[in-house]
Amino acid sequence: MTLEVVIVNYNVKYFLKQCLSSVFGSERRLADGSELGLEVWVVDNDSVDGSVEMVRRDFPQVHLIENRENVGFARANNQALELILNSESRNSNSDSQIQNSKFKVQNSNSDSQIQNSKFKVQNSELLLLLNPDTIVERDTFVKCADFIAGHPDCGGLCVKMVDGEGRYLRESKRGFPTPEASFYKVSGLVHLFPRSRRVAAYYMGHIGEDEEAEVDIMCGAYLMFRREVYERIGGLDETYFMYGEDVDFSWRIVLAGYRNYYLPTTRIVHYKGESTRKGSISYVYNFYNAMSIFVRKYYGGRGGRLFSWLLEAAIWTRAMLAGVVRVGKRLAVPLMDFTVAVGGFVLLKHLWATLGRGDAGYYPPQYTLFVIPLYVLILMLCSWLSGGYDRPVRLGRIVRGVGVGVVLLLAFYSLLDEGQRYSRMLLLMGSVWTLLAMLLVRLGLSAAGVSGYALRARKRGRTLIVGSEGEAARVAELCREAGIPAEHLRSDSSFHAGRLQDLIRIEHVEEVVFCGADVDLQRIIALMSELHTTGVVYKIAPAEGDYIIGSGGILSRGDLYLDDLDTLGTGASRRSKRLFDIGAATFLLVFSPVLVWLQHDKRRFFKHCLQVLSGRLTWVGYTGREGVFSPADLAPEANAEMQNRLMLRYMRRYKVMTDAAILLRRWRFV
Repeated sequence: MTLEVVIVNYNVKYFLKQCLSSVFGSERRLADGSELGLEVWVVDNDSVDGSVEMVRRDFPQVHLIENRENVGFARANNQALELILNSESRNSNSDSQIQNSKFKVQNSNSDSQIQNSKFKVQNSELLLLLNPDTIVERDTFVKCADFIAGHPDCGGLCVKMVDGEGRYLRESKRGFPTPEASFYKVSGLVHLFPRSRRVAAYYMGHIGEDEEAEVDIMCGAYLMFRREVYERIGGLDETYFMYGEDVDFSWRIVLAGYRNYYLPTTRIVHYKGESTRKGSISYVYNFYNAMSIFVRKYYGGRGGRLFSWLLEAAIWTRAMLAGVVRVGKRLAVPLMDFTVAVGGFVLLKHLWATLGRGDAGYYPPQYTLFVIPLYVLILMLCSWLSGGYDRPVRLGRIVRGVGVGVVLLLAFYSLLDEGQRYSRMLLLMGSVWTLLAMLLVRLGLSAAGVSGYALRARKRGRTLIVGSEGEAARVAELCREAGIPAEHLRSDSSFHAGRLQDLIRIEHVEEVVFCGADVDLQRIIALMSELHTTGVVYKIAPAEGDYIIGSGGILSRGDLYLDDLDTLGTGASRRSKRLFDIGAATFLLVFSPVLVWLQHDKRRFFKHCLQVLSGRLTWVGYTGREGVFSPADLAPEANAEMQNRLMLRYMRRYKVMTDAAILLRRWRFV
């Protein structure tokens, strides 16, 4: 029996390396005494973090497929699946590169097939779709293979999943998203009745997490199925770009007459969504759009149109609410600042008019309705430019920003006509109040314990390293370089969960780092699962490499990787980049009567300027953000590896002058 593992990667090099290490370190001996064959395929969706180079260097036995663009999860998996079933792929070498593969998958029904492919069927071959941000136990593959061999009706198999803190993930098993189940899910009622067979049907809550059972839907993080299933129903539906493919594929397996099973006797760690930003508007759109596609596909018939319409309405209502909540969170603090500042400013105006001028109606209504709000907005804008709205909060940034705003207001005030100069003293007093109002709002948020607004640094708990003296010293050095104090606990044969739990409680441990060279992954996963209620963050330091893997990202020597490597996503960098985009686009449009005649494509010149001004494009694009130009334009003759390095350096060390240099170099091709 042979198992073909397909892993789609996008900018998660260190997670991928750990995943591949666990895959190749797995057991191969099946229950009948035979050996489980293993072939691994990695499809890289145009990563810029050195993933491809790492696979070539450290895992030469992997079949590597390189894409020149992010083609999405479904298409990338289909590329590998087609090659696996193509007899010619058996003769390719281990570092074969397939660029921009073109093939078509029919998705109109449940028995769709890949076109233009020649199949060479091998007996009892298994296929596995595996996320790169996962770690498999040593016996995961053999237990799954033995289970499928003993269940002829099994078309697909999923396993128990835990997150980076050892907590059980409910999406390990799911039911078919019927209109009723989907309603309970999108309405949030599933959280109120997590064990109900009816209300919690989406997560099959009536089935215990340690109970072997038949399920409808399997999670795409670990989705194993028979080769014959793929030959019958075809690949993943490429209509879905990032979410929903596993739901669709699982249901097509059921429609084809097979059964899907949940096997809890083996586990994997799934660091949930390390290559995506789940708090972003794009995530909300992609997730709910995938649900909408599924509804239209399976409830689009005459009898299901009403259900389809109602469910789609519920899905998009929930999506809009999720978007509103996210936007509301961003605007909540500025709205509080504005409300408190304007209210106090108006009160000061009334007191100053009454006590200083002897006339409560001294100032005209437009001063209250327009001038005061404008003053406050200018002060808030200067504070924003100074980083006053970045988190964690820094009061010095707010003071600096408001100070700059006061200087600008006074300069603007001196240019006004005498009749429009209402009161310089009132402007100063209102500015001081605006500063106090912003500080008071932060003080209230800090007292309420709102994340990112703590004015007093929280005392950090201890970091515990589990491993031998040599490995622990190496890992401790990594922690110290990152400013994290760490203590060492020696690992030995008597080490057990109870002892670790006592140490966590007595020594106020906040974070546990396991040395992969001394504590194997099987033991690590078991300890994480047993101690998931402690609230401790668990991380792994692989035996080779200067990095530590955790659910929050990757700590490596000199770098901190968060989610999809978008280090340019910090508030200050985003703000600087956006201001440059607006300023440059405005300049080009103002001088367009002259500049347009020097352009290679005059129509594209205006189109790009307007798209950048509206925020649809940026002048210099990067991973996850489309742009007119690219960091690679600094060295257009460089090879692909050097261009990837330029992109990575650009994202890690962003400077406005880099954008300016690229735009100056390429301005005739705007």
